[in-house]
Amino acid sequence: MTKFVFVTGGVVSSLGKGIASASLGALLESRGLKVTLIKLDPYLNVDPGTMSPFQHGEVFVTDDGAETDLDLGHYERFIETRMKKANNFTTGQIYKSVLEKERRGDYLGKTVQVIPHVTNEIQDFIKRGAGYGTEDAVDVAIVEIGGTIGDIESLPFVEAVRQLSLRLGPNQAAFVHLTYVPWIAAAGELKTKPTQHTVQKLREIGIQPDALLCRADRAIPDDEREKISLFTNVALWGVISMPDVDTIYRVPRVLHEQGLDGLICDKLRLNTPPANLKRWDNLVHEVLNPQREVSIAMVGKYVDLSDSYKSLNEALRHAGMKNHAKVSITYIDSENLESETVEQLERFDAILVPGGFGKRGVEGKIKAARFARETKVPYLGICLGMQVATIEFARHVAGLTQANSTEFEPEGAQPVIALITEWKDEDGTIKTRDENSDLGGTMRLGAQSSDVAPGTLAHSIYGPVVTERHRHRYEANVAYLDQLRKAGLVISALTQREHLTEIVELPQAVHPWFMGVQFHPEFKSTPWDGHPLFNAFVKAALDHQTAQSTQKAVT
Repeated sequence: MTKFVFVTGGVVSSLGKGIASASLGALLESRGLKVTLIKLDPYLNVDPGTMSPFQHGEVFVTDDGAETDLDLGHYERFIETRMKKANNFTTGQIYKSVLEKERRGDYLGKTVQVIPHVTNEIQDFIKRGAGYGTEDAVDVAIVEIGGTIGDIESLPFVEAVRQLSLRLGPNQAAFVHLTYVPWIAAAGELKTKPTQHTVQKLREIGIQPDALLCRADRAIPDDEREKISLFTNVALWGVISMPDVDTIYRVPRVLHEQGLDGLICDKLRLNTPPANLKRWDNLVHEVLNPQREVSIAMVGKYVDLSDSYKSLNEALRHAGMKNHAKVSITYIDSENLESETVEQLERFDAILVPGGFGKRGVEGKIKAARFARETKVPYLGICLGMQVATIEFARHVAGLTQANSTEFEPEGAQPVIALITEWKDEDGTIKTRDENSDLGGTMRLGAQSSDVAPGTLAHSIYGPVVTERHRHRYEANVAYLDQLRKAGLVISALTQREHLTEIVELPQAVHPWFMGVQFHPEFKSTPWDGHPLFNAFVKAALDHQTAQSTQKAVT
């Protein structure tokens, strides 16, 4: 029977509930338990797919095509279980499901209310995410509730898990509350009052936390922990200090040394072997002891919020670990680059252009791709980064001087990037690989496989088949591929079903490392193995750095 751990947050947001939840999952997994994590988001959007990256940060994509909260990326990087659509749901999805049932008459004429109908629906969604009562059931499901205790938006979720804990019975559920203990510089002391108040609010709702994770910029002294314990009715061993750390991969060790996993196992009556954190210790050692440092320019349009590229940042760091190097990432606003000199990119060992939507900043990304191509700096374009590299090559090498995407220029003369329904031959007729395809006006989401051409850079990285996750609408227009190939662009991977362009590259005789991919490889990177594409990219950056140093020494 699946047991549950419910994780809530108090005082302020952005304390790191996702990292804390993922770390607890890693600890329980190291004890031999099968674990999954579920994120409950209190906003009314059905999913974050239409939300601005500036507001919400990255949209994480699962293998089965769900657009989810970025915390699911943390989950996949910390535990072995892969996330699915059922691992993340929102208030919007809950109300949508309830209203659809009401319209069908499933409630048999009853007045539909938040309690019990909405809260029951939330409980059903939680059980579904845990595989509760099925052959896919996990040992422990960790359920993270977004928002902050006291918010109106999250109240139905909190009430639902309170009810679920009662229905499950004794020793079937535990509550962990993440809170904030601020350091007041003027007073020269930590203040526990915000934590006391948020726990009081939680207890008013009917939930007594079993553990408090107290976030602060420093370790919390024992006397302050005792004070928190006294005023929150949480046992002293359940008041756990979570100071700022030098790497997020140290958090499992910090929690384990204070007994969080043992406390949860005792509460849930789980008899397990001791946790084995050797690989986490090795990982932290690798992070803190790099042999080299490499500098990468990320030319994007959402650079004001680093969470917009959370998985990408982590994938680069994972690849750095695999290459025993520290990866230093500098964010370059592509919109500013449109009017600024591109020579500012000369100081970097490699250039990466990430995905994005809309016209803003695109010409800056095209300038970055051209600079990388002409100066032979390693280049990786992801999603839109692949498309701008294709446009740039078409304009300046293949002679298609008006090349563009219909996303940015709907009536453009040479749409080398377009929706499938917009592909046209020279005579104006629609040209598609599959006339019955319905992908033209929809987002291509989730994991799909492609065949990789032998003898290419992509083949040396992936082998004969690549399976990666996608999140895009526009594709490389098949009507222009022959002209691009003749000019020297290598189309090194095509999807198995529709034969859509997945990877473009330059021959290594022309450029040492230049590649664009239509998919999002960052979603599958883990700290244990990195990702083969990012591993190769960081290695190319290191090789470029070495070559530049050698050339300077000779000069």
